Amino acid sequence: MAERVEQEEIFSQVLRAGRRTYFFDVRATKADDYYLTVTESKKFTHDDGSFHYQKHKIYLYKEDFTDFKEMLAKATDFILEAKGSEVISERHQKDFKKEEIANEAPKSAQSFTDVSFDDI
Repeated sequence: MAERVEQEEIFSQVLRAGRRTYFFDVRATKADDYYLTVTESKKFTHDDGSFHYQKHKIYLYKEDFTDFKEMLAKATDFILEAKGSEVISERHQKDFKKEEIANEAPKSAQSFTDVSFDDI
């Protein structure tokens, strides 16, 4: 079985985005032509403090650049026009659970104080 050897990066950029990191790496084919790899690396932390990374990679070749850029632009424009640039996902709101608990605390405290211990 032949082992696949990754080519050395010729040009590289890194985008850090919270738990995710995106790597944009230009590599060379055996014929010395260039292609792009885009890798998403996501960090997962276990309860014991250990962690692992999960990676997903796509390979993009020059003959697909024009169509890829066009479709990416259309898709991102559609999302921004439909939903705006503000992130609305609960998972991306750092204080979501704190806000939820804070909003519910007065109701819980109020209903608890309505209990009469004389009834026990």
